[in-house]
Amino acid sequence: MITRFEVPFADRLFARVRQLESRLVVGIDPVLDRLPASISSAEPESALVAFGRGILEAVEGVAAAVKPQAAYFERYGWRGWRALEAICADACARGIPVILDAKRGDIGSTAAAYAAGLLGDDPDTVGPSVDALTVNPYLGSDALEPFLARVGQGRGLFVLARTSNPGGAELQGHGPAGCPLYLEVARAVADWNRGSLGETGFGSVGLVAGATYPEELGRIRAVAPQAPLLIPGIGAQGGDPREIAAAFDGEGLGAVVNSSRGIIFAFDQRSDLPWQDAVRDAALATRDRIGAALKPVS
Repeated sequence: MITRFEVPFADRLFARVRQLESRLVVGIDPVLDRLPASISSAEPESALVAFGRGILEAVEGVAAAVKPQAAYFERYGWRGWRALEAICADACARGIPVILDAKRGDIGSTAAAYAAGLLGDDPDTVGPSVDALTVNPYLGSDALEPFLARVGQGRGLFVLARTSNPGGAELQGHGPAGCPLYLEVARAVADWNRGSLGETGFGSVGLVAGATYPEELGRIRAVAPQAPLLIPGIGAQGGDPREIAAAFDGEGLGAVVNSSRGIIFAFDQRSDLPWQDAVRDAALATRDRIGAALKPVS
């Protein structure tokens, strides 16, 4: 029997995209004072776990992957970290790929420690449940080597290129005309994927490129045609799914699109529904908005 990590990350991800006909990634960014009333009175760890598992139940048949944001758990100390481990393990048990959004990046033994803890196999860590990790390339290629080594072990990476925030252009867009820094990152990722493409034709080292800057997104895709793209910025940040078609290939593959707050807090606007039903409805609507803007998955 082939185990999960024996299949390259990109192939696992896009197999699920095809299976569900969904390119949606649901971000899990819990805030204790915004949780549903039915669980908000619990102590932090229990409340975070209950909310995270409730999100997983609601989107299990809708989302291609989930993206827990580590900061929303780390802020609650060891209780939050233990909740993150429990939620990632639950997603793994349900067959939902986990993209851990931690944006790690450091040098030498520190980077190796991050890679071991977040993408490793040691018990009592989040690593065994994590399929892919977001990483920061701006310390240089040697800082990413411990993470890249995990790609050969079935894990994936999403490297920050052009993020969805307005201030990202201050550094990411810096450089000679026609050669901004974010495109240099895209070229590096294209090189890292060379010779290790999966059956889908995509490598397992991807790029983060925001929906809020569709022109830059298209330029990134042109430079790194075989890199999976993780596209934040739709929903609460205002990105339009109709403007991101250039990120996908002719089969509608090659990218997944993240939405967090607009889905997981949808119950704020739908008091007529149980909170998980409101989340599921929002996930379905977002999935369909993305799908309507693109060619169908074949």
